[in-house]
Amino acid sequence: MWELFQFPLCPFSRKVRLLLGEKGVGYDLVRESPWERRDEFLDINPAGKTPVMVDKDKGSTLIDSRAICEYFEETVDTARMITGPAPNRAEIRRLVAWFDENFYVDVVAPLMHERMFKRLVHREAPDGTALREAMKAADSHLDYIDYLLDHRRWIAGATLSLADLAAAAQISVADYLGGFNWSSHSQAKAWYAGLKSRPSFRPLLNERMEVISPPAHYDKVDF
Repeated sequence: MWELFQFPLCPFSRKVRLLLGEKGVGYDLVRESPWERRDEFLDINPAGKTPVMVDKDKGSTLIDSRAICEYFEETVDTARMITGPAPNRAEIRRLVAWFDENFYVDVVAPLMHERMFKRLVHREAPDGTALREAMKAADSHLDYIDYLLDHRRWIAGATLSLADLAAAAQISVADYLGGFNWSSHSQAKAWYAGLKSRPSFRPLLNERMEVISPPAHYDKVDF
């Protein structure tokens, strides 16, 4: 059985969990707080980052969310998430990178730093200016999602793909941390509501990070 080392608000672990849920792959969750820098975890992944997947019976270790997702995309035929002709597969991978890198750096990382790490690790108050900048960036990214959905049913084309899962994973963490004003983004909101209603998404929405509560709408499909 696979074990997934993660913590509740790790967006990259959430991407992996969504993919595994869509594909019906079983696994056990192992809580790992990478900021604690445990020696046992560093022995598995010297970078000290989540997610990491380990199957002790098979002697297999998978590190990095993109590598993990590609592994299961290559080895599990059900619910393929990187499909279509080569240009479409390239677009899926481009958007996975966009949300893993740009969205994370602009929105999720500062929200996590200000509203999670400062509270849990440093016992400090958040910086209001940094929060406002992150929320402004979040609004711009929702504009981009609205634009994509003007031309496509899903983020990367006609069918659900890994790009949707990568985007939803990042968005779910930012939404937990109060980073969005959804009122002027009806297309992005409808798309995200559809993803929230999928069985693969429900376990994520039921989890909570200690001492940090999400907004009231966070786990509601109709929000």
